[in-house]
Order: sequence, then structure tokens, then C-alpha cells
Amino acid sequence: VQLQASGGGLVQPGGSLRLSCAASGSIFSINTIQWDRQAPGKQREWVGQITPGGSTAYASSVKGRFTISRDNDKNTAYLQMNSLKPEDTAVYYCFIPGRARGQGTLVTVSS
Repeated sequence: VQLQASGGGLVQPGGSLRLSCAASGSIFSINTIQWDRQAPGKQREWVGQITPGGSTAYASSVKGRFTISRDNDKNTAYLQMNSLKPEDTAVYYCFIPGRARGQGTLVTVSS
């Protein structure tokens, strides 16, 4: 399976963005999809995940602001980011642990 994140860009503080994670291959629907991020000069930070059945979990830093969803028919997962803060600036990645990690997409939160 291959994954590709997209949808990043420049957004003002308080704004919203929705990232997509498109997967090739037939095993998307049976895997937990995770998101993490890496800010310049910082360690990678886990953001959240969604199980095949749709259960979600989030890092405390994004809980209540970010929402992960998935559409198994489209082999796509989503990361809806609201109330963005400058500290959310990072390259965001989607991945299946031990199996696939896509190229990231850059999110910049700045006025």
C-alpha cells in the first residue's frame, strides 16, 4: 500500500484546513491510519489515529480541535484541523505503522 497526504497550505491563526490521505491498494479498509507531524527543528509528534471501525484517538495538544475521519470506499482518510495555532505549523504525515508512510504535506499557520 502507498499513502499520499495532501491539502496543506498557509492559513491564519484560528483558521481551518482539511488534509487528505489517499491510499492505493486494497488493504486500506482493514488498517488503522495514523497521523503525525514534524515541526522544523523538533521531534516528530503523534497527532492521532482512526481504526478500521472508525474509533479515533488524539494527542492532547490537538484534542477538541482536530478530527480524523475516513471513507473506505474512497480509500481516503481525512484530518480536519480547526482553530489552528502557529504551533501547529509542521509537515503532516499519514502512515500505517510498519507498512507505509506517505510524503508529508506542509501546514503553515501564520498571520
